[in-house]
Amino acid sequence: MESYDVLIIGAGAAGYVAGLYAARYNLKTLIIGKEPGGLTNEAYVVDNYPGFKEIPGSELMNKFKEHAESFGAKITSFVDVVEIKKAGNSFTAKTESGEKISAKAIIFASGTKKRRLGVEGEERLMGRGVSYCATCDGPFFKDKVVAVVGGGNSAVTSAIMLTEYAKKVYLIHRRSEFRAVPVWVEKAKNNKKIELVLNATVQEILGKDTVEKIRIRQNGKDKELGVNGIFIEIGSVPNSDLARSIGVEVDERGYIKVNMDMSTNVEGVYAAGDVTTGSNGFEQIITASAEGAIAAESVFNYIKRKGY
Repeated sequence: MESYDVLIIGAGAAGYVAGLYAARYNLKTLIIGKEPGGLTNEAYVVDNYPGFKEIPGSELMNKFKEHAESFGAKITSFVDVVEIKKAGNSFTAKTESGEKISAKAIIFASGTKKRRLGVEGEERLMGRGVSYCATCDGPFFKDKVVAVVGGGNSAVTSAIMLTEYAKKVYLIHRRSEFRAVPVWVEKAKNNKKIELVLNATVQEILGKDTVEKIRIRQNGKDKELGVNGIFIEIGSVPNSDLARSIGVEVDERGYIKVNMDMSTNVEGVYAAGDVTTGSNGFEQIITASAEGAIAAESVFNYIKRKGY
């Protein structure tokens, strides 16, 4: 069983930056992430990270990863940590492959996962027209008709990106106004391939073997839209189950409660990024990065204070 100073669970912005800073502090650092780059990897374009006017999310995350590795952080991708136990002055973690790892401190940078619609047909047709990643699956819908559900930045930018492939995109939102930043909303409104479907909710996803149509309710009336695919972008839920399994406190929505130094109620356990209650709930790459840096410094101080 290999031993580390800090085990970072999650390989998105918070995880990579935590790893970068931890390695700079000469801490033996391991980052484990099931999905390299996290949800940022799915971003069609990032236009609000300083230093890059526009950059694909995957490219930005590759730069984060390379930077962390350049300082000596070890990164293991496409693997999940499934169990953590306290073992004396350290923690023992087990991966889904059965590998065991020892660490003096843990940083949860496990991020969030896409929220499900919870309607009939969603689970049955998942991967057969139902998608949660326009960047991943958009190319499969060339010259087809698709729908995007949601009103935030992810939904609006996904709709815009999908116009590069699909011949028509319905952008369905349950309210009359979007939550997305105005610049993206204007781009969507000015795109001739996008039709806004406001004050509407998806009631059912229909199709025999693949998505063929969706039933929506708009202003109290039901109607059907013929589509070949539906992209669901209605927010996310925190990946905090593993943290909770070792007694880490979460709020009523499941986000990990953190102090200003990113510490949790469990000694030696820290958290950073979208999975936490930090940064006033502002889930951005820049805030996740900042929390990752703070968590790494806190781990360094913790290990030094304990004399490990």
